[in-house]
Amino acid sequence: MRKDGAVRKLGVGDRAYRWSLRHKHRDGDVCRDVLHLVLDGVRTRIVFRQGQGRGISSCRAHDGFVATGPGKSLNLNEPGTVRRLVDEATERGLLPRGGELDGWDLFDAVLSRAAAATAGVPPGCPPGP
Repeated sequence: MRKDGAVRKLGVGDRAYRWSLRHKHRDGDVCRDVLHLVLDGVRTRIVFRQGQGRGISSCRAHDGFVATGPGKSLNLNEPGTVRRLVDEATERGLLPRGGELDGWDLFDAVLSRAAAATAGVPPGCPPGP
């Protein structure tokens, strides 16, 4: 696993995103995992805030793990997951506008993309091992 906040590159067609992941806390705010994306100087943050039925990594656990229940999780450290988030946000016209996006709004669609990308998975099965 990479160091928290390390900048990586993600090629999407002829575009090259720079991205990093951070686990953040603010006084009086809930924990959150923030995926930072930069394309041609435009900065976008995809934020996953901890909340009712929505779990995120903790300081003692695996950073970048977000879930809504058993079999419904994403690892934000995986380039394939970041690519699916970028693809979904782009299709919705949210990228490359910049600003902050609620990651939970993209979550279910990205899970579906992950399941579709896994060969031999029967319809309706959750993604991953």
